[in-house]
Amino acid sequence: MALTRLFIANRGEIALRIARAAQALGIETVLGVSDADRDSAAARAVTRTVVLGPSPAAQSYLDPELVVHAAKETGCDGLHPGYGFLSERAILPRLCAAHGIAFVGPDAETIEALGDKIQARAMARAANVPLVPGSDSIASAADAVRVAEEIGYPVLLKASAGGGGRGMVIAHTRTEVEAGFTRASAEAESAFGDGTLFMECFVPRARHVEVQLMGDGTGKVLHFGERDCSVQRRYQKLVEEAPSAAMPEALRRQLHASAVALASSVNYRGAATAEFLYDVDRQEIYFIEVNARIQVEHPVSEAVTGADLVQWQLRIAGGETLTIDQSDIAVTGHAIECRINAENWQRGFIPSPGTITRWAPPEAAHIRLDTHMRAGATIPPYYDSMIGKLIVTGDTRAQAIERLEAALASFSVEGVPTTIGLHQQITAHPDFKANTIHTRWLEQALLPALDTAKG
Repeated sequence: MALTRLFIANRGEIALRIARAAQALGIETVLGVSDADRDSAAARAVTRTVVLGPSPAAQSYLDPELVVHAAKETGCDGLHPGYGFLSERAILPRLCAAHGIAFVGPDAETIEALGDKIQARAMARAANVPLVPGSDSIASAADAVRVAEEIGYPVLLKASAGGGGRGMVIAHTRTEVEAGFTRASAEAESAFGDGTLFMECFVPRARHVEVQLMGDGTGKVLHFGERDCSVQRRYQKLVEEAPSAAMPEALRRQLHASAVALASSVNYRGAATAEFLYDVDRQEIYFIEVNARIQVEHPVSEAVTGADLVQWQLRIAGGETLTIDQSDIAVTGHAIECRINAENWQRGFIPSPGTITRWAPPEAAHIRLDTHMRAGATIPPYYDSMIGKLIVTGDTRAQAIERLEAALASFSVEGVPTTIGLHQQITAHPDFKANTIHTRWLEQALLPALDTAKG
């Protein structure tokens, strides 16, 4: 049964994106906001808003009982979690099911299975998906040393319940493993309430590639091509591209097939992203994890396939099955996305809340800007610092880069520092243009060079 009224349990640009997709399908929209977001762009775009609570996320966006109660009381038959906040918390779909609300995403059991990285590795192994050489759970520092010496240094200690670089440590020696185990476990326990760690072989020259998936819960899963997200700082993506121009075609096909096989094996429902490391030196791919939600960088996949992924999420949550086949999806051209953050990147990437006094973004047929900002908008200090996503397309990667450079040069924001200048440095760099970057390139090459030039 198609959704008729949707509760949007998020904020910022993704809340606005979801609202527009729902409205295009004739679905009424209700937005839950905190006090800080009463006058946001998303609040002005929806049918109705309801105040969840005070500005701090823990008292509003991160309270699952409060969110589902608001959805129920406003007569919503669907709930979209967006990304971040509660989007991968199994309690949310469980509460939705208890109250007869369709959750826009997979069921609680799937979220729990994929959210535990050790369990996800086991599922990938069962589906014959290639894995980074590593371990299951590690019980102690001594156990960590034993595994590290078996698989060879350097190694990566990772939190089983983690993400975003928290609970993650690179170790090159026995001493570093012992110290890193204690530090990573404590950080994981603090961040996720679970200090369980596992270990992987560290790939020095890796690229981060991921596959956009959509499943309808019947075992049918389609992919919408892959993205390259190798420009990262502290494991946080800054620039994303589709497709990956660095990957040989045979490996690309293996990547897609592996991602689809894994999602199909659990009868996945909704949007997901299967993330992999691409070992450039060995020409191999390794599974990392599945994100059981829509991703920040989904627009680049939409740009090269022509699909509206959020509309597909809503249709599937409303009971539809996929009415297209893999042969109906073609990747055309190239798209690049820059995450624009309100941060002073020249002073340690300090978040910069405040009021935007000038907002003059570039406009052209090949430009898409997903944002909730405008002149006079206030950036509160309580949430993520991302204020927009600039997406530029071209027939080729070279043309997309040329257009992106022009778009960044004409993007004027005043009132708060932003990362636009950093993106100009990235896109102008010979390594980026030659596509010879890797996941550590920004921190090992570009940022140190900029610090040297500045100092």
